[in-house]
Formats: sequence, structure tokens, C-alpha cells
Amino acid sequence: MDRIDLQRVFIRIASCRSFSQAAEQLGLPRATVSLALQQLEARLGARLIQRTTRQVGLTPDGQALLERAAALIADMEDIEQQFRPAAQAVAGRLRVDVPGRIARRLLAPALPELLDRHPELQIELGSSDRNIDLVHEGVDCALRVGALAASSLVARALGRIELINCASPAYLARHGTPRGPHELSAHVVVDYVSPSSGRSAPWEWVEDGQTRSVQPRSRVGVNNAEAYIACALAGLGLIQIPAFDVQQHLDAGELVALMPEARAAPMPVHFVYPHRKHLSRRLQAFMTWVEELLRPHLIP
Repeated sequence: MDRIDLQRVFIRIASCRSFSQAAEQLGLPRATVSLALQQLEARLGARLIQRTTRQVGLTPDGQALLERAAALIADMEDIEQQFRPAAQAVAGRLRVDVPGRIARRLLAPALPELLDRHPELQIELGSSDRNIDLVHEGVDCALRVGALAASSLVARALGRIELINCASPAYLARHGTPRGPHELSAHVVVDYVSPSSGRSAPWEWVEDGQTRSVQPRSRVGVNNAEAYIACALAGLGLIQIPAFDVQQHLDAGELVALMPEARAAPMPVHFVYPHRKHLSRRLQAFMTWVEELLRPHLIP
């Protein structure tokens, strides 16, 4: 392997935290992956990976290399793409991470069209409700919903998602229909617990241009959108959720929209990616495609 290939193997080991998984994803024997790392460490004169019987971790030198190598590989691949015919300009592997519901309901069903448009493009789609470390996990970009924490990542705003309040008919038959936030003390909600902070999100609404919040009684807390919606369908409480996430349940009468005059402020949607002078063509193509896909569900 040349120096670039050795660094590609290292990046995969670092992102997987596993020699076996890295070998499987690269389509190489595990022994070849181990040998590539040994050769890279010998060339650099530094230990990059800390191995134990239970886990694989990065040394300080490995962490420093990972941040530089990921950018280097992206630049090298972008240079190679510039000399390919226009029809083959979008090529290579792209690692992205998006919220689970958006991945399942919007992106995955539409992916065949994107891959037909770019036959040499490969997508590794991660889906979760947690904010991953893009550099540490070797991810090219992530789609994030909600306020962004301070970071060195580049953020590209796409728009905002409107939120609605809803509950199941069974819940409303048992507890009554709240006419406004002043009646929330007589109701229960399903808590959404942040996968990152472990804190329950308060119930919010906008009143006279100001965001108000309370923490109603709850008997169930979840940390992902799928379980959040499932609990509402089961009659376990009120939820606040993007409308497109539950539109099929609203249309089927399985959920009922409530308190339209007391909704939470729309949530911003951003692409975030590590700072680079030039984005690869495959990343530009992917972000443009996702923006087109999301446009009907976003407001300015």
C-alpha cells in the first residue's frame, strides 16, 4: 500500500474502533489491516492505536493524525475527481449522519434516485438522535435539527421545521382535550430525553413573541423519535413533534393535533461539516439533493 492507502486504513480503524469491522468495511483481510497500521506507525515513528483485549482507542498522536488525515484524504479524492469526465465527477464513499426519522421517512426511500444519478457514489448512512463527533468518527457531514452548540464545525442553514402538539384519541378520551398551556397541569406528557445531555426537554410554546415553558407531569421518558411517537400512539401522553414526522398518523386519525395557537418555536435545520477550503463534489451533490428533498417540509 502507498502512504495514502495506509492512512485510509488508519481512518477506518479509528472510526470503527475495531480491526475486524474496519477490515470488513474495506473488503480486506484482518491481517492486511493490522499490517497496514504497523507500516504506518513504523513510517511515522509513533504509536497511533492503543489496543486492549476489550477495545481499540486512539493515542494522542493518533488523534492528531486522524484530524489531519481525514482532511488530506478528502482533498486527494477531490483532486482526483477534477480530472474525471463530467459524467463521473461525483464518485467515492460519503459518510453522513442524519436524525433517525428523517433517514427512514425521507432519505432512505429517495436514495435510489440519487444513486441512479451518480452510479459511482457510495453512501454510508448513519441515523441517530445524538450529536456525533464528526472528526472523531470520520463522518463527512451531519444533518442536525435544533439549536447548534458552539463548535469548530461549519454550519449551513437549510430552514426551520414547524412543531405541532398532538396526542392519541384514546388519551384524549381518557383525560380530555387541553385548550391551552394553562391546562397542562391536568395532563401528562411523554418526556423526550436528550441522548447527549440526559435532560428532559421542557414543554414550550410561543406567547406574545416570547418562548414560555413548563415541565408537566410525565410517567415515560424516551431518547429517540421512534419511541417518542410510539408512546403517543399508545396513549401515554402529549408530545411536541415536527408535523411531517406524524403526518401519516394524523391523516389516519391515530393522532390528533392540539392547541394550534400555542406551538413551540420552529426548530432550525443545518448541515454541519468539518472546515475545509474546498468541499468534495460528492458532498456538494449530496447536500444539494437533501436540501431539495427537505424543502417541502421546511419554512424560511
